[in-house]
Amino acid sequence: MAEYFLELKGVTKTFPGVKALQDVSLAIRPGTVHALMGENGAGKSTLMKCLFGIYKMDSGEIRIEGKKVNINNPEDAMHKGIAMVHQELQPVLPRNVAENMYLGRFPTMLGPLKVINHKKMYEDTAHWLKEVGMEIDPKTPLSKLSIGQMQTIEIAKAVSHNAKVIIFDEPTSSLSEKEVEVLFRIMNDLRDRGVAMIYISHKMDEIKKISDDITIMRDGTYVGTWKADDITTDEIISKMVGRELTSVYPEHNDEPGDVVLECKGLTSIHDNSFRDCSFTVRKGEIVGFGGLVGAQRTELMEAIFGMRGIKSGEIFVKGKKVKTGTPRRAMNAGMGLITEDRRGNGILGCLSIKDNTSVSVYKKYLMAGFVLDHGKINKVVADSIKKLSIKTPSSREAIANLSGGNQQKVIIARWLANDPDILIMDEPTRGIDVGAKHEIYEIMTELARLGKAIIMISSEMAELIGMSDRLYVMCNGYIRGEITSKEEMTQEKIMSYATMF
Repeated sequence: MAEYFLELKGVTKTFPGVKALQDVSLAIRPGTVHALMGENGAGKSTLMKCLFGIYKMDSGEIRIEGKKVNINNPEDAMHKGIAMVHQELQPVLPRNVAENMYLGRFPTMLGPLKVINHKKMYEDTAHWLKEVGMEIDPKTPLSKLSIGQMQTIEIAKAVSHNAKVIIFDEPTSSLSEKEVEVLFRIMNDLRDRGVAMIYISHKMDEIKKISDDITIMRDGTYVGTWKADDITTDEIISKMVGRELTSVYPEHNDEPGDVVLECKGLTSIHDNSFRDCSFTVRKGEIVGFGGLVGAQRTELMEAIFGMRGIKSGEIFVKGKKVKTGTPRRAMNAGMGLITEDRRGNGILGCLSIKDNTSVSVYKKYLMAGFVLDHGKINKVVADSIKKLSIKTPSSREAIANLSGGNQQKVIIARWLANDPDILIMDEPTRGIDVGAKHEIYEIMTELARLGKAIIMISSEMAELIGMSDRLYVMCNGYIRGEITSKEEMTQEKIMSYATMF
């Protein structure tokens, strides 16, 4: 038997104007979890799409158990024992678990009539759900399940294909800690059965916890492969970014100025949301908001920005009482909001970088009141690309073609073009690599130095502690505590407030 179940050798892939992969190789041992790491844009997803038959590689070869194979499309990949659990799930919510499991391959009976064999479908679904340790009725509508449960169903679907290799692309980006534990238990069971797994993630603690081997890519090239126990986190970061990051979190010691935003007793129009929330943010200050899933941090910030209803309470900007009510009013009051769901309600995926950057300021650049001044807009966009180091062939490139970190920079550029005094950043580094995170942190720190008031929501404890000047912690819709100094910002203290029911 071959030492490696799966091998990719000399894979090269070029898109117009961009060489995405250059002579990349990867070898996966059976019964192991093989982490594939690199900055956004390093070529990880492109390599996996070549393996899964979504892209056709320009050159290179794929070997399974030592034999060269051609993979023409995803269906062909699954027939050859390769399955993929995508980062962006695409569930059919109105249909039930079994129907989602067997979509496109329903078991049939009565020969050429091809009548769906519902009895077999439900029995088989129950069997595969049991295989991944999930006790749930196959007839349950998917709309009633959590993201973690939906992802487990995707894993069960992969297992039902008798997959020998399963690709996990950022599987924990939307999962709670308990759901991550369940995922890792399933992965450990699969490993014990000899299944090989390719695991793409930017979360260092997860990589070190679950992986046997680690391959690092940079700028579309292969850097190297190491046993997970033989390489440190600092070495991984250095090899990913091609440079030393002296500190992941930049120093920010400037004294904050006057209060820019003050909220008093904000209560949602919905009974189970935020209640009686009061806090302040000062000029040149980064204020963190921590809490567990369901703490209502996002809901509070969206209400301040006019996206949700407020039943009672007051909002003051620079000492003047304002009533937002709509995002336009909030923007006119000097606010900006970077949402947590970059793909869902952040980027305009079908438009260019130029359009995504300038969409919030079109009104500023009108000639004769109704014609866009593209000369000025182009200058604003070009300045943003240079200032934020956005990696792109040109401003005309579709934003959907950029890496997650560069998409996030474009969204930041959009708000900076509007020059807000208060910038709310909800999970600003979710789903992006450590190098891009560092660049986002540098941007945030520079904005604070320029006097901007920044609110940062984050689910990463280290990020909250590393970036916040002050910290509020929410639980069950209430602000349970404020931490005013770096010395007091410990995980234990944050968690004590976050669980204070």
